[in-house]
Amino acid sequence: MQAFLEPVELPPDAIEVGRIGEAWGIKGWFKIIAYSASPEALFSCKEWILLPPEPRAGKSAGVVAKEPLFKTPQLLKIRAAKDHSDSVVAQADGVDDRNTAELLKNCRIFIARSAFPTAKKDEFYWVDLMGCDVINREGVVIGSVKDLISTGPNTVIVAERIIEGKARETLIPFVDAYVDAVSLAEKRITVDWQLDYLE
Repeated sequence: MQAFLEPVELPPDAIEVGRIGEAWGIKGWFKIIAYSASPEALFSCKEWILLPPEPRAGKSAGVVAKEPLFKTPQLLKIRAAKDHSDSVVAQADGVDDRNTAELLKNCRIFIARSAFPTAKKDEFYWVDLMGCDVINREGVVIGSVKDLISTGPNTVIVAERIIEGKARETLIPFVDAYVDAVSLAEKRITVDWQLDYLE
């Protein structure tokens, strides 16, 4: 096992927040493919838990897969993480050159939800909105949050509902003009989205 990694238990509230990309520069920095448009947890948390990359689907016959660096959760202590251009870059203790950084490529990054920084008033982590019921002012259930999409200027809720056995999606901008209230305790988002807008 590499000296910069330490075996650890995966916390029950661990959230997958991204994965490690290419090495960046020659001093051990590496790029991060973040799963959120606002990856504050990556910046504030100094202990990331790594899991090996997902096995590749559809491997060609006769191709031998590269053995993963590790098979169980590993703790990686982060020195620094910052925005760079349109991505995030980070550096970890014990990862001091490009070759070492390349060993971590494609590893999945998990952070305990309890370690996330407190969200500001009227700000929400995407992970907390997933599964919330979306209900309009008339009390009609539009669906539950299946996904969120970052469009640049704002975020869009993807609310899914099942109609006659088929999944239907409704896209609602997550902006004050349409979102009246969010109750994480009740897992409910109240929106100003009239029935006329539904398919």
